[in-house]
Amino acid sequence: MRRFAIWIVFTSALIGGGAVWWLNQDLRLPGDAVDLSIEPGTSVRGVAQLVCDAGVDVNPSLLYWWFRLSGQARQIKAGSYEIEVGASPRSVLRKLVRGEETLRVVTLVEGWTFGQVRAALSKAEQLKPESKGLPDYLIMKMLGKPGLYPEGRFFPDTYTYAKGSSDMALLKRAMRAMDKNLESAWRQRLPDTPLRTAEQALILASIVEKETGRASDRALIASVFVNRLRIGMMLQTDPTVIYGLGDTFGGTLRRRDLQTDTPWNTYTRAGLPPTPIAMPGKPALLAAVQPASSKALYFVARGDGSSEFNTSLEGHNRAVNKYQRGPQYPRTAK
Repeated sequence: MRRFAIWIVFTSALIGGGAVWWLNQDLRLPGDAVDLSIEPGTSVRGVAQLVCDAGVDVNPSLLYWWFRLSGQARQIKAGSYEIEVGASPRSVLRKLVRGEETLRVVTLVEGWTFGQVRAALSKAEQLKPESKGLPDYLIMKMLGKPGLYPEGRFFPDTYTYAKGSSDMALLKRAMRAMDKNLESAWRQRLPDTPLRTAEQALILASIVEKETGRASDRALIASVFVNRLRIGMMLQTDPTVIYGLGDTFGGTLRRRDLQTDTPWNTYTRAGLPPTPIAMPGKPALLAAVQPASSKALYFVARGDGSSEFNTSLEGHNRAVNKYQRGPQYPRTAK
């Protein structure tokens, strides 16, 4: 009976023009904006009540009947919204029907480790920290990849998310994006690549990502490592050593660090390391499977972001003396 009475009042007001005025009136808010979160499956009446509970000064029954009589009630979408000063009943419904969620962004950067990814997500605004305190192996299990090492498994990109979204949901998106980009790159591999699997391509791409100072050198850097793999030469790349040292790395790579054996030390162990060492971007993935055509076996940083490449150790040592005088250790590795 009460519903019917409200309907009569609303309809009568509409006929008299009062409802038209009300639909376009600014709603009173407790501040500049209020957050509204609508879960999937919420009823139309429940949505109206949530608007009121969020802090909007509005009669939930009137709002409910407006939703119903608009003919758009079933088009209201679940999500996270922000109702700002100046909003009216009409504009609120329009926002909910269009699904104009309040989005935030977080950027995962090429070359980051999984530890850096987790740190960035923990600081992301309005991102629910479901992974907080969980060990890496449990996160991978929850993502459907039990036993898989997390390093390099997430694609570096800028991701948007709704307020209140889970960091695990964002990680899953980034993981799927990496799977997709790695699969695409692997399909484009050169027929004579020494890489046997897409996994090896991911590992090499992570090294190329960490070694590249200038984008134009990326394919040549990849060619150095591919050439070394072809002839069974040690990769001897510093970023793998640094990764293997973990928190014990002091910031300056020394001779004793190169001699400290870890599964990732490519000065003490032949071939590729067992896992990626960082997140490679799409250009690094493509460089790993489509390296430049060269015979270079060495490269050294010039100090301006670029590198000099050589086919002989003699030429490489001259470049080291030219660009890296007074080194802490002999740079005969690359």
